[in-house]
Amino acid sequence: MNSSTAYLLLLVGHDTTMNLIGNGTLALLCHPGEAARLTGAQTGGALVTTAVEELLRYDSPVRDATFRCAAEPITLHGQLIGEGDIVSLLIGSANRDEARFPDADRLDLSRTPNDHLAFGYGPHFCIGAALARLEGAVAFPLLLKRLGPVALAKPADELPWRPARVMRGLAALPVVRT
Repeated sequence: MNSSTAYLLLLVGHDTTMNLIGNGTLALLCHPGEAARLTGAQTGGALVTTAVEELLRYDSPVRDATFRCAAEPITLHGQLIGEGDIVSLLIGSANRDEARFPDADRLDLSRTPNDHLAFGYGPHFCIGAALARLEGAVAFPLLLKRLGPVALAKPADELPWRPARVMRGLAALPVVRT
């Protein structure tokens, strides 16, 4: 294994999962009714499965896809993108598209269908998607059970985020027992 492959495995196997769990836990703490639904869900049950998909959509651990180069000219919404132009795809924006996800700003752990783009699409689909889904399905119910009644220690809009262009993750998630 070369160093580039090792770095890639570390990055996608750690940072993205850390962000999924941190961002998802924040979403659950900000939506206690949904957290209560998940707390009572059966491990491996349908709600756990749809909850992981919704948490991936709601606040994706990867904010932007890597840059792409347009293979041919195309006009989107009146804007010409020329052959060779660099474009950046905003996963977080796509996952909040009202045309695709009705009431997109609402966290709904039982949302179906949920064809989010948190893992990319097509030839760029995340090779670790199955592992990430499994980690989320284990982590969220277990965290809620073991943490017990907790709340954010400070307002959500004051939480520190790690500085990154592509990834989206908290630097810390302070909680207090309630």
